[in-house]
Amino acid sequence: MNLAFVESPVQLLNVLEWVHTEGGDDPAATTVVVLPPVDPMSRGQLRRMAELARDEGITVRWQEARGESGAPLKALRALAGLVRRADHIVIGDPFSRYVQLLLTLVRAERLTVVDDGTATMEFVAQLARGERLTRWHRKGRGGPRELVLAPVTATARRRFTPTARHAVEVFTAMPVEPPEGITVTANTFTWTRARFGPPTIGKGADLVGTSLVETGVVDPVPYQEAVAALARTHGATRYFAHRRESAEKLHALEAATGLEIVRPDLPLELIARRGPIGHTVVSFPSTVVHTLPLALAGTGVNVAVCDIAPEWLRTTASPRAQGFLSGVTETARGVQRLTATVH
Repeated sequence: MNLAFVESPVQLLNVLEWVHTEGGDDPAATTVVVLPPVDPMSRGQLRRMAELARDEGITVRWQEARGESGAPLKALRALAGLVRRADHIVIGDPFSRYVQLLLTLVRAERLTVVDDGTATMEFVAQLARGERLTRWHRKGRGGPRELVLAPVTATARRRFTPTARHAVEVFTAMPVEPPEGITVTANTFTWTRARFGPPTIGKGADLVGTSLVETGVVDPVPYQEAVAALARTHGATRYFAHRRESAEKLHALEAATGLEIVRPDLPLELIARRGPIGHTVVSFPSTVVHTLPLALAGTGVNVAVCDIAPEWLRTTASPRAQGFLSGVTETARGVQRLTATVH
């Protein structure tokens, strides 16, 4: 049995891609456990993706593991037997402390990490460098909670190290250079292209939002100015919001730019493929500058990426932020590079 753990709509999309690429001839052999976050937008997209997964014959189990007191331990007890029986574990977020806790129960000899977007690039790079697993936008070494969970993280890291009896795979659309022994399988969004589209293409441009303000990386003022400048330059009329963007920020963007704010009910790869979509899609450094060219291959849509200027970063941003974001842009294939002039 293949057992997958996902916590975001993008992770579930990439599990679907993995199932149809190399998950075997029987989708029913895969069970997906959804560990939903608490924010409503993510939960809504996850429910829509769960419907698509069930339509494909995949078993989906919705397991609350956050929010309520005692929920994490209750979920752990409920999932323990399932984890121990699985032959193949598939995970979407190797940085998730809850997933790392579940990995301490794993007996399976095969482990696959499917894309969680650009975080996959940092995950593989940290494995290759032998570093502890930590998200790129986190600053410092963490507090007491990190110290308590350090043994769990160390055990999880060993699970990501292949041995003669334990195979590790990364299924990704990102450019990665894994350490020796880890297999990389390309995610080309074959299922997405077969299931949706081709889209109707409009004359204008669409902008793609980012949660870099919400994660404390980018200052909100230059971000709003950059969005306005890009909208003017490229004739954009719509702004596809990231599911983690705050309502307050989006209201301010709408008032300042006149853009139509769109809250997608599915990952953008599916929204764009389903259409309608602008002839140019402009994004800041993010997952979509790697995935949209694959999902929209053959449609004629131009994907462009606007660099994050160093002066846009907040003083609280991680020292790794600028280098990581530049790497996301520089390694993207088949995209146009842009610079936003802000005043």
